[in-house]
Amino acid sequence: QVQLVESGGGLVQAGDSLRLSCVASGRTFGSRAMGWFRQAPGKEREFVATITSSGTSTYYGDSVKGRFTISRDNAKNTVYLQMNSLTPEDTAVYYCAAAPGGTPPPRSSWYASWGQGTQVTVSS
Repeated sequence: QVQLVESGGGLVQAGDSLRLSCVASGRTFGSRAMGWFRQAPGKEREFVATITSSGTSTYYGDSVKGRFTISRDNAKNTVYLQMNSLTPEDTAVYYCAAAPGGTPPPRSSWYASWGQGTQVTVSS
């Protein structure tokens, strides 16, 4: 329904920062909640962060609270994930997802569209 393209991943050292971007196609971005998820090799997909359509409310997984910040620029059809104080446990493929509506759904399976993912690798 909406095409999402992530970028900004890479190889960094522990303690470094990265900012991921997700650009959405179409003209419905401003009406959709957006989320970030990640999946490490051999592990299940994990919730990272989500943001309401207006950008006024954000929610974070316990493992990233205080370190990651999700934001959006509806004029640019873009959602961001600022990642600070990275650790090797943050190594994963990070996926951007668009919700059907403006409120983040309670389950990841309820998101309507997903990007292809971008790799984040944090060395010790």
